[in-house]
Amino acid sequence: MNRIEVLRKYIDEIILNMTDVEERRCAYMHLYGVAQSCTLIALKRGENAELATMAGMLHDIYSYAKMDTKEHAHKGSILAREILQTLSITNDDETKIICDAIYNHSEKELIHSQFDEILKDADVFQHCLYNPMFEIKPHEKNRYEKLKFEFGIA
Repeated sequence: MNRIEVLRKYIDEIILNMTDVEERRCAYMHLYGVAQSCTLIALKRGENAELATMAGMLHDIYSYAKMDTKEHAHKGSILAREILQTLSITNDDETKIICDAIYNHSEKELIHSQFDEILKDADVFQHCLYNPMFEIKPHEKNRYEKLKFEFGIA
């Protein structure tokens, strides 16, 4: 079983049911862009790329499924747990790792576990690489500069 593809099919159904075409486009770009960045960063740092990819795919699912960004990280970790349990594609430890990262991903100014930091950094990477002409948000600038250095882009 390819767990990432099982999860992708589930997430695609959520996104396809979004009525706002622009938000649907943003959901695809952001969720899968962050997932790919998670994969890259996890591989570079020697962490579990499969779980990191899944965390990236799920990290903002609450925002897009409910069209509500208020406390989306905390509420999103609850929804992600429900999705993972429904799909039965992770064990309890893996679910906890993924959901903890989602819960903490909006706290960019704080440092959490190495795995949590992958999701935060991937979120920043996707925001900054989406359109390099956009101004980088002040709370993401330091992380972005560290990421560029880590990947030899500086």
